[in-house]
Formats: sequence, structure tokens, C-alpha cells
Amino acid sequence: MSDAIIPDTRSADRLDLGKPDGGDCASGDTMREAAREAGKSDILDQYARDYPLDEAKQGPHDQPQSMCPAFGSLRVGLRMKRTATVLSGSACCVYGLTFTSHFYGARRTVGYVPFSSETLVTGKLFEDIKEAVEQLADPAQYDTIIVTNLCVPTASGVPLRLLPDQINGVRVIGIDVPGFGIPTHAEAKDVLAGAMLKYAREEAEEGPVARPEGPMADRPSVALLGEMFPADPVGIGMMLEPLGLTAGPVVPTREWRELYSALDCGVVAAIHPFYTASVREFEAAGRSVVGSAPVGRDGTAAWLDAIGAACGVAQGKVDAAKSAFLPAIEGALAAMPVKGRITVSGYEGSELLVARMLIESGADVPYVGTACPKTRWSDPDREWLEAKGVRVNYRATLEEDIAAVEEFGPDLAIGTTPVVQHAKQRATPALYFTNLISARPLMGPAGAGSLAQVVNAAVGNKARFDRMRDFFEGVGADDNAGIWEDTPVDRPQFKKKFAAQTAAALKAAEAVGS
Repeated sequence: MSDAIIPDTRSADRLDLGKPDGGDCASGDTMREAAREAGKSDILDQYARDYPLDEAKQGPHDQPQSMCPAFGSLRVGLRMKRTATVLSGSACCVYGLTFTSHFYGARRTVGYVPFSSETLVTGKLFEDIKEAVEQLADPAQYDTIIVTNLCVPTASGVPLRLLPDQINGVRVIGIDVPGFGIPTHAEAKDVLAGAMLKYAREEAEEGPVARPEGPMADRPSVALLGEMFPADPVGIGMMLEPLGLTAGPVVPTREWRELYSALDCGVVAAIHPFYTASVREFEAAGRSVVGSAPVGRDGTAAWLDAIGAACGVAQGKVDAAKSAFLPAIEGALAAMPVKGRITVSGYEGSELLVARMLIESGADVPYVGTACPKTRWSDPDREWLEAKGVRVNYRATLEEDIAAVEEFGPDLAIGTTPVVQHAKQRATPALYFTNLISARPLMGPAGAGSLAQVVNAAVGNKARFDRMRDFFEGVGADDNAGIWEDTPVDRPQFKKKFAAQTAAALKAAEAVGS
């Protein structure tokens, strides 16, 4: 007779990240706790200082809306020349991030270092990452390799700080971008931009660095902090010329050498005001930072004054610049008026600037929500908007943005995809902020009136929405959507029974292998 089979009772060789919570990949609190136990407390504390959440908002909806934060830093790296990008994380996360990046136009290979339970808990994952970086470090192809830990490697303490600073002359930058530590993908852009500025600043402090490509400016420059429409830096440069200044690189930059030029600026313009880590590096380099942007008539006048003061430009030159550009801005705004009530929300960081432009174009904007945090660099915009009676909501949640649509009943809702969906369901015209609003110039004369055409066209579609609503009247919604001989009847006890069965099945599945 054969020997009896003895069950394998060994412990599970996997990292226990807890049960799913609120629809997220895993409990944020559980993963945050695991990361601290694994030695990541310093970086999590720094992120908490740089990108604070609103402590007054508690409960299940206290997170601002955003894509996975790692999308922001990934996109920054993929836009840079001679830069390799490597991700370490769960396969489902890497698939989603690469899909989204290529959907938004990235045409670069994304490196991926997979892991198993064994490589994660034994530390071999770090060795695999190091080996992958060593194989990539070809100075003929790359200046820089960026390695990003996603949620699970961060929670398990994979120590990217132990990677060498450079291999074969190729810079190596490791960053942790966990969804449980960085609130929005916009702020993750700052994580990588700040890390690269720090590396470049330390290189410059050690000795001569490579000269940036192109001619060197013979005037002090203004570094522009935050992604913007490609025509905006050109327009800003035209407005700076009468001041004896020039527009410097846009940070995040498109190549490494531009970081040196950015650090060599006369002043930094925080066009997007949430780049806290980048501001820290500029200030460490002795550079001052000016908030807001040259948007609309009032915004342009105040911004030119602030830039002139920061660079020691004579007031006469500043006044001459204002005399040259403000009438053109006023004319463009008057020629392309915007009428109607509009709510504005988004997660790009330029929501306050867009609201300013719409108000100066003639629109009634009662509410602007941004997923980004309040910083002192956005104070000029906030103060101007609040003086106009606008409710400014930092760290806005989806529920708050939807509540604003319900409260103010706008003629047009500008927001993220779910806000647009909600507005259209109530027959309110709506525009997606990222693709339809951010994809237009905002600065100076070129920006004045640039939103009017798309906004007015959308507001004018109200009758079409009404016709569609009337046409589909009576087809039901949610569980009752469709055409029925007998409309389904809600049975809460039935739902409760099968919800309990589903929960039990999930619990049993989790127990497998434990």
C-alpha cells in the first residue's frame, strides 16, 4: 500500500497586502504600513509634506480624482530624449500604465522587471533590477535610466537608493511612486522632475557640465515650471523680451542638458504651482520662484510686475511691456466673448488659470475644483478668483465636483471623464478638461480668446442634449436600463444574499495556498 499523502503546511511565501478596500488595488493603509515596516518611512514622510491631503476631508471619498500616480512620472520620462524607463510592479499595473502611455502618444519601449513571491521576499527582485539597469546602461544610446517602484515593490521595501548613481557613464535615478503615497499623477511628475533637478544640481556643483544644445542666451532667463501647450513658452518669451529677459526651459524638460539651463535661470515661474520638490531644488540653487501665469489681462499685468521685481527690472521696462501686450489681450478677449455659467474641475493643475481666462472672457464661473493641493504659488490666482466670488476647492473629490454641477446647474461643465459623464446624463453640455481645454494656448495674446470657440460651441449644444434626453425618456437607468415588458423590481434581500455568497467565495479563494 502506498504511503499516505501528507499535506504541505508551509507558510505562504508572499507579501500579505490585505483585502481589497473601496475598489482600490489593495488597502492603502495596509500597504503604507508595510512600506514603513520595510524601511520606506523617510520617503513617505517626505511625500506627505510635499503633497499633503486635506485632513478636513475624511471618509471613503477623501482622495482626489486622478489616474494612477505613476502615469505622471512615466510620461515625463518617456518624453525625454536618450532616456530609458524601467518599471517594477505588478504585471496588471505595468500593463495599464504602458497602455495608457502609448494611448497618449508615447512611442518608446518601457522596460519591465517582473517579480514573483520568491524574488520579492528574498530580495532577488532588487538584484534583477540592478542586472536590468546594467544591461541597459549603454552611453551610446542613453544619458539616463529611470527606475520606478510601483506600489508592491515600494510596500516591500525594494531599496532603489542602493542602485549605483551611474553605470558606464549613464545616470541612474530610482524613484518610488506608490499610489498610497502620492495623491495624483500630476504630483508624480514633480517626483521625477525634482529627482532629476537634484541630480543635475549636484553635478553642476561638482564641476563643469555639458553645454546644452543650441545657442546660449545672452539675457537672464525665466525657467517655466509645469507642462503647458507648446505655443505658450513662445508667447511668454515674446512678453519677456521688452524686460530684457528670455524664456528658459520648461520643466519637466525634454532632455537632460536642459536641466542645467533651467537651474541657471534668473527666476522660476511656477506656472503649475504644485511642483514642490522641484521648487526645493531651485531654491537650493539660489533661485527665487514666482507664482501664477500671464493669463488674461489682469493675470498678465500682475505676472509681468512680479517677474520684473524678482529680476530687478526697471519699472519703466515693465510698464512698456504691459503697454505693448495688454491692449492686444483686451482686444482678443472682447472679440471672442464667452457667455454662460461654467463649472471648472480637473487634475492637471491649471484649473485656476482656466477659470481666470473664462471669467475675463465674460463667463460666470461659480466653482473651480482641482485635485492638486493648495500652495503659496497658487495664492495670486486663488485670491483673484475669490475676489470674483468663485468657490475654489483644492484636493477636490469626484463627489464634490459632481455636487457643484448639481448645485450651480451650469450651462457647461468642464471636468474629468466621470464629471463629464454625469453632466451629460442630466442633459448638460460638458467638456473633458485634459483633452479639450489643456490642448489650447492660455498665455498672453495667443491665449486670450482661445477657449471661446470650443466653449461656445459646447454651450450651444444644449438643445441637442435636450432632444436626446427626450428621445430616450422612459428607457430606465442603472439596473432598470433598457426596454422591458415587465420593469425589473428591486429586491434588496436577494442582493444581500448573493453579496454574502460572493464575499464568502472571495474569502475562500484568499485562503487557498495559505
